[in-house]
Amino acid sequence: MWQWLLYKENEPLIFSTAVFWIFFGVVLIGYLFIYQHNRARTFYLTAVSLYFYYLSGGYFFVLLIISTLVDYHIGKKIYQSDNPVVRKWLVATSVAINLAILGYFKYTYFLTDVINQLAGTQLQAIDWLALIANTIMGTSFDINNIILPVGISFYTFQTISYSVDIYRRKLKPVNDIWDFAFFVSFFPQLVAGPIVRAAEFIPQIYQSYQLSAEEFGRAIFLILNGLVKKIFISDYISVNFVDRVFESPLSYSGFENLMAVYGYSIQIYCDFSGYSDIAIGLALLLGFRLPINFNSPYKAHNITDFWRRWHISLSSWLRDYLYISLGGNRKGKLRTYMNLLLTMLLGGLWHGAHVRFIIWGALHGVALAVHKIWMEIFGKKDTPSTFWASFWSGLLTFHFVAFCWIFFRAENMQLVSDMLSQITHHFQAEMMGQVLVAYHKIFLVMVIGFTAHWLPTWFKNAIANQFTALPDFAKAIVIAFVALLLFQVKTADIQPFIYFQF
Repeated sequence: MWQWLLYKENEPLIFSTAVFWIFFGVVLIGYLFIYQHNRARTFYLTAVSLYFYYLSGGYFFVLLIISTLVDYHIGKKIYQSDNPVVRKWLVATSVAINLAILGYFKYTYFLTDVINQLAGTQLQAIDWLALIANTIMGTSFDINNIILPVGISFYTFQTISYSVDIYRRKLKPVNDIWDFAFFVSFFPQLVAGPIVRAAEFIPQIYQSYQLSAEEFGRAIFLILNGLVKKIFISDYISVNFVDRVFESPLSYSGFENLMAVYGYSIQIYCDFSGYSDIAIGLALLLGFRLPINFNSPYKAHNITDFWRRWHISLSSWLRDYLYISLGGNRKGKLRTYMNLLLTMLLGGLWHGAHVRFIIWGALHGVALAVHKIWMEIFGKKDTPSTFWASFWSGLLTFHFVAFCWIFFRAENMQLVSDMLSQITHHFQAEMMGQVLVAYHKIFLVMVIGFTAHWLPTWFKNAIANQFTALPDFAKAIVIAFVALLLFQVKTADIQPFIYFQF
């Protein structure tokens, strides 16, 4: 019986499992008794969040606690000091410690390989956390396999923003360490975002619980919407088509490879935005408002517009804490273009220490710079003035983004080369009819996904408002129907959210 309460490596606690909703139901029952008392709410949700992180990622919750302790105390010291030099050293220390921890788990293998190739050495990466655990607790973790802690990139960026905002005098420190621990560990967005700024979240900790009937309906709608995106669209086309093609592009025609690229484009959107929808909905039920993270990104008219719509919390973080810190657009045009390129290169590297991620980031960086140059030379408006201009610019932007997704998804550069070769040299247009028939269910789900994505915003809002206005018994019927639908299409194996790996 007690095994249900322990972390299982092959069964992490994620939003798309029935176990999570049992977990959340139990959390809500306890929440009913304390939600009106701010301090009790903070203690309760902090404990719940740490336990959730343990069930999602095992003993790596220790790293979360370390980051919490370090940045809370450094943030306090930064605020108390009036010495510019001391303040700079303190904020630099916070950033260095956080990036060192993140870099160790994300880039040790990459750096070890580089050093071995350049110096002819035979260094081996060692998981020091596993070694310490084995020594102290008698565990038997594999010390030669460094596992990336789930969500480490997201909470690291949150704690860095806290220290930097205090340094920039945009934020005052929290009242005590429990409030900071709550901010860092809040479980709805802990493992895959949105990346929440301290200035947006911390003031809510001290506010009384409020949830209107309209917000309640909106929260339920977001959760259902996210689950449909994840299970009905993303997981279904991933397991039944996209993964197979990307694993062996040469086994499929160029047309099938192209359709897999389109499929991955809607898969990653539905996967990641689905998680964000669920996270925002869960947080709202608990009385906290998280920022929007996606705004129909494939409706973008240009690459700059795309990055205003895609993973908004990350793109705005990179802008405010990296691009602006590099100088932004304040040091001349050439420096501006270089800052854009460097920001996106580092954004690509943030996703993983692989050449393909660096190329993905570089492509987007170059595109952003080219678009900025185009706007400066021709003085074009950011939004096309006619329908056809909007259509063609949107189509071009989407296909550029989809092309870049090939580097993001393929496991290595050889597979990228194979896929591009199939699309350009072995398209086999004569097989299109057979392929459409063979994969008609997959392509139908893809069409549903893209159609829903490209629906007018007013229409989407109208649907959400209609659901919100339903009486509770009608909402219950809709929930039951969606649950039954998702049960019918759910894949046999749990499909983790894509951004868990980052």
